[in-house]
Amino acid sequence: MKLVIINYGAGNIQSIKFAFKRLGVNAVLSDDAEEIKAADKVIFPGVGEASSAMAKLRDTGLDKLIPTLTQPVLGICLGMQLMCKHSTEGDTTGLGIFDVSVVKFSNSVKVPQIGWNEVSNLDSPLFEGIPENSHMYLVHSFYAPKCEELIAETMYDVEYASALQKDNFYGVQFHPEKSGLVGEKVLKNYLQM
Repeated sequence: MKLVIINYGAGNIQSIKFAFKRLGVNAVLSDDAEEIKAADKVIFPGVGEASSAMAKLRDTGLDKLIPTLTQPVLGICLGMQLMCKHSTEGDTTGLGIFDVSVVKFSNSVKVPQIGWNEVSNLDSPLFEGIPENSHMYLVHSFYAPKCEELIAETMYDVEYASALQKDNFYGVQFHPEKSGLVGEKVLKNYLQM
């Protein structure tokens, strides 16, 4: 299996690479369009700020490539948010794969949300064999509101979409690579798609 992690300078790439290595898959880091298109599976990671991350994608032409991919694509954290149509962080136009706009948590809760929280309403093969209300590790200040493409939700200030799916595109707000055995199971399920 050829697994490519999109390398655009905005990812927590090493921990994702190690997580897949533990599952017996060597991931390749790449920003090469042909190599990404030829992959069996593509990971779209992201850590940092939305507008500067989108600028990096535009500079490399990856903003045009990613929405055209036909293999299973998994966006993680900021990667998932950039797959949405817009983010209020830096008033950023996203890739438009998911028809939802990313917004900031209110001041009534500690921002960013850092730590373990429950994911519920699990509705995808991505969560096969994972119990309802399992705990995942999250670090974020912005979130995707509940929408049609929701496949998991989490409560923090409001109930929001902690995972999204449309066609071959999946996004998770949590970090499966930092979520212990449950997160590992999510990655295993993804590899089996």
